[in-house]
Amino acid sequence: MSVRYVELSSDEFRTRLPEALSIYVEAMRYPEGTAEQRAPMWLTHALREGWRCTAALDADDVLLGLAYGYKGRAGQWWHEQVRHGLTRQDGPEAAERWLSDYFELTEIHVRPDNQGKRIGEDLLRGLLDGVPRSRVLLSTPEGPSRAWKLYRRIGFEDVLRDYHFAGDPRPFAILGRGLPL
Repeated sequence: MSVRYVELSSDEFRTRLPEALSIYVEAMRYPEGTAEQRAPMWLTHALREGWRCTAALDADDVLLGLAYGYKGRAGQWWHEQVRHGLTRQDGPEAAERWLSDYFELTEIHVRPDNQGKRIGEDLLRGLLDGVPRSRVLLSTPEGPSRAWKLYRRIGFEDVLRDYHFAGDPRPFAILGRGLPL
């Protein structure tokens, strides 16, 4: 299978949003209707400082996967959730250390029928190449998965475990590592 990796502009991302959200819902096993709830958030993310997106396309230009993120900063929902959890667990110094200069790897998803073919790793490496931050952070559901194996192989370490984001009953792990990869 031929895979091509491209950086998407915010306009290209907006055009491919329905396709991207379909992959997200399928890969994360979310219920129908999730895409409509997430669409406005993803569009807002594309306006944030340092936003970038890498996509994997097949020979017919079909989206196989994508990864995006941006400069994390105080006041953003995810930042404030993680800051609260880290402060409670390890104190404000730990929160400051991890959250002072980071790139938030917000989303990385590959169509389930294309997982296990290094597409996720290539997306992750392509997205993070040249990011001008000292570290990268991400959140992922707890439990064994291909994503966990990828993150460990790339050198991500535990930042915060068994964390519950507001509005989601599942436990998540916050993982991080220094940049560049």
